[in-house]
Amino acid sequence: MTSYLTVKDRVEHETEAKRSRFVCAVAPARTVEEAVEFIAERRRLHPAATHNCTAYVVGQRVQKGDDDGEPGGTAGTPMVQALVGRGFSDVVAVVTRYFGGVLLGAGGLVRAYGSAVTETLDQAEAGGTVARMVPARVVRVSVAHDQAGRVENDLRASRYALREVAYGAAVDFVVAVGEDEVDAFADWVATLTAGRARVAPGEGIHLAAP
Repeated sequence: MTSYLTVKDRVEHETEAKRSRFVCAVAPARTVEEAVEFIAERRRLHPAATHNCTAYVVGQRVQKGDDDGEPGGTAGTPMVQALVGRGFSDVVAVVTRYFGGVLLGAGGLVRAYGSAVTETLDQAEAGGTVARMVPARVVRVSVAHDQAGRVENDLRASRYALREVAYGAAVDFVVAVGEDEVDAFADWVATLTAGRARVAPGEGIHLAAP
């Protein structure tokens, strides 16, 4: 797992090339379903547009672009390349084109769609809407009931992200811990509980860097 960038909120930016308007909207998309929903929303918002071209990158493997009627490879592909080239994932981009009457040619289209995305990402970074996501791990900490109150208080006051508390025969805390901090976290819990806690690292995830 590697770190990547994503957007925390929607960002919209408009560019122009030879009188054609290119309205780019970028949004977070943690799943393909979220990406598809955002694309549908943008198409409903701009039904009179000449094209609504799209790209999304989800996780480490899913990359998809759609030219929406533009010549093959001139819109969706450069949009995907703009996202990946800047290190973004879990993100969707829609570039809405209103034709201005002048043909751009294949090279012009590639530049126009790619730059529409990169300029929008620039706007997102300038506006503080970009987050760096770093590798992390879900860690389950199990303690006896007599230690649960102190452990919970100290977890909530710590830099570690407490995600869930479950009371049963023992009390289980689900904590998100940076990949490079798992050993230090286990040591911290051991000290806090005099070695009585059970610490079990689980699945890999990503967390927003502080």
